[in-house]
Amino acid sequence: MTTLGAKPASALRAGVIALAEAAGRAIMAVYAKDFSVDFKDDRSPLTEADMASHHLLVDGLARLTPDIPVLSEESAEVPWATRREWTRLWLVDPLDGTREFVKKNGEFCICIALIEEGEPMLGVIHSPVTGATWSAERGQAAYRRDATGHERRLFVRSPAARPLRVAASRSHLDARTLAMLEQLPDAERLALGSALKFGKLAEGAMDVYPRFGPTSEWDTAAGQCVLEEAGGAVLTMDGEPLRYNQRPTLLNGDFIALGDPALPWRNWID
Repeated sequence: MTTLGAKPASALRAGVIALAEAAGRAIMAVYAKDFSVDFKDDRSPLTEADMASHHLLVDGLARLTPDIPVLSEESAEVPWATRREWTRLWLVDPLDGTREFVKKNGEFCICIALIEEGEPMLGVIHSPVTGATWSAERGQAAYRRDATGHERRLFVRSPAARPLRVAASRSHLDARTLAMLEQLPDAERLALGSALKFGKLAEGAMDVYPRFGPTSEWDTAAGQCVLEEAGGAVLTMDGEPLRYNQRPTLLNGDFIALGDPALPWRNWID
């Protein structure tokens, strides 16, 4: 079902949303029981839910678009010599916020993005706990779908009003973010895990999300597409949009996500 302001999803966006919802159900089946936690080489956690979602999404995207390669967090060992030849690819985080999943605080999500020539062209973020899905296609606006299937178009809060609502990560709050917050003494700090922050920015519930320190490309691509189509921006410290699969590394540099791109963010950063 759709609501006023929304239009029917394209076949591709609808197909990706359906995959995300199916992966969300697989994640929640694990969430409802006791589960073990393994750790990768970088000490980030890994669970049965990560892998269940990974396999479902990789297989599903291969069926949906057999000509487009899939790069998932759980199968990212693709040589740069191979990746650099890809003009289109799917970037997938099967379970963004595994730390939050382990804590059972509900603040985790699934991220799926279609990249073309470095730019996110389609993005889907799905919250398995609430059933909400944020999605967008380049040039086709951004939408939030609730668990019943009702969909509404998203718009950032622009111009932003005081006090600014600044997203802060639960698991990655660092000294540089704290220093920036000191430049905004009247800001309302809102703690939220995972890429759910991009959804909140896109729907106007938050204004700023600074991130200093490494993230991976699959952490941000879907959220960038959604936020940009709602009227916001995701920028490097040089003021340029994040781009994807353009370098040997899959790590992003520092960035700031803005609901209102006109905010004077450079004044807040040392």
